[in-house]
This record gives sequence, structure tokens and C-alpha cells, in this order.
Amino acid sequence: MRRVSSEIDIAASSELVWAILTNLEDYPRWNPFIPGIEGDLSPGASIRVVIQPPGAKGMTFRPRLLAVVPGRELRWLGKLLVPGIFDGEHNFWIEPAVRAVERSG
Repeated sequence: MRRVSSEIDIAASSELVWAILTNLEDYPRWNPFIPGIEGDLSPGASIRVVIQPPGAKGMTFRPRLLAVVPGRELRWLGKLLVPGIFDGEHNFWIEPAVRAVERSG
């Protein structure tokens, strides 16, 4: 099984990150790899996702939502050709940053 992951620190509240992540109409503004995404964000529902790597033809997937936890997690599973062989799970986890508090004397 291959796994690709990325992590980024965002200077914003979990609530704001969740609001942007779940505003499907705005995906092309911040994620050019996904020029289109639509559907109902409910666990078990299917959404429509168009992906288009730079310089390549776009593909449409209809993944099923596995987890929708406001402010914490958005996760879906997409299948390509033969189910179970080319499945792809896409995860967004939101975790508040731990900040050190400086105390004076």
C-alpha cells in the first residue's frame, strides 16, 4: 500500500479551517488540483470530485464519505476501476496547534 501525506500549520482557528474546508464551491480558489467538488457532506453520502493534475486531463470520482466530524476530520474513499485494488482514501485532519505560554517571574 502506498501512502502520501502532507502536513501544514495554519494560523487560524479549527472552526475557520473547517468552514473553508467544507465550503465546496471555493475549492478551486485554494486547491487547483480539485477544480470541482459538490455534494452533501454527511457520513455515508457520495460526493462528486473532479481532480486535474497540472497538464493532465481531469477525472471525475464519486467517493463515499467515511467521516465528517465538524472542526476535526473530513475523510472519503474513492474507487477506481476494480474496487479494492485502486481505492484511494483522502483525509483531512484538523488539530489545534499547541502553543507554549511564556510566564514571567
